[in-house]
Amino acid sequence: MQVGVSHLVAGDWPLEQFFKRASAAGYEVVELMLRREGELTLKTSKDDLKRIAELAKMHKLSLVSMVHCQLTGNILDSGQAQRTGIEETIAGLEVARTLGIGCTLHTLGRLRADLFYDDAYRNAVAALKEIAKAAEKLDVVLAAEFVWSGFLFSPLEYRHLLDEVGSSHVGFYFDPGNMAIFQFPQHWARILGKHIRMVHMKDWKGGPLNGGWPPLLKGTVDYAAINRELRAAGYDGPMISEVPPGDAPLEETAAAIRKIIAM
Repeated sequence: MQVGVSHLVAGDWPLEQFFKRASAAGYEVVELMLRREGELTLKTSKDDLKRIAELAKMHKLSLVSMVHCQLTGNILDSGQAQRTGIEETIAGLEVARTLGIGCTLHTLGRLRADLFYDDAYRNAVAALKEIAKAAEKLDVVLAAEFVWSGFLFSPLEYRHLLDEVGSSHVGFYFDPGNMAIFQFPQHWARILGKHIRMVHMKDWKGGPLNGGWPPLLKGTVDYAAINRELRAAGYDGPMISEVPPGDAPLEETAAAIRKIIAM
């Protein structure tokens, strides 16, 4: 397993600053974030994308993941909203491919009062099957993450969705801090084991809707139990911090991830 950090936690740091600080803090791999504006967008030229990849390499960091959930519309929807989501997702996969990144994070979308759960489920399966064809051609995985969107609140539901999509290039992005508010993350690790493509590192402390994400190892997440399930599933990939440096110094979080990996 590799120690990583996401640009999600870096606020408005330019990429060069992010890479420099991540490297100095002892991280080995990093996750980038595709935005509407800034250094990394759908309009960033291939030359600039290659420059970003070289910059990471100069700081002895590997680019392993990219978040493009803020550019993917709503693939749970239908019509033009879904079409926009599919097209932007595929464009994001192409950006990742140019950067040499093999996995991207997606949150699928959101429900509305007039978008019923069963319709959203069918829309998601259809959209992911279409996206999977592009992902397979590009050899870039789309990993869906459980978030508090009101959709797929069970590991059995999530597994059923991914089984129905049926592609090795559409998987699950495991973040224990997101499901610990309601459930036991190790259950998700076991049930979704073969689908897990990437892992975020967040802890949780408190009750449902009455808690927060403390520094790693300061909450209630049972990382030893999670590790047993991840290893049983054959996962040996990155463990990527999503802990803001305002909550814990980058160096402290890197050390905590190394302790977790050793459990």
